[in-house]
Amino acid sequence: MRVLFFAQLKDVTGCDSVEILSPAPLTAHQLWTELLKQFPELAAHRSSVRLANHCEYAGPDTVFASDDEIALIPPVSGG
Repeated sequence: MRVLFFAQLKDVTGCDSVEILSPAPLTAHQLWTELLKQFPELAAHRSSVRLANHCEYAGPDTVFASDDEIALIPPVSGG
């Protein structure tokens, strides 16, 4: 699965995307566990970041497959 980082999350991770290799689908919690192993600095942002799968927001019960494109969406503001 490909995970995309935007805005300040790119600065935190030092990249705009990462590939997560998993032989089995991952729940949102398992995905976060894998991401935090690679990027512990993301822990400070976890409570305010939304996950999206193929351009749709994902809930806590979402299961991510190996061919999914997942985005970490930080809070946004605008006017």
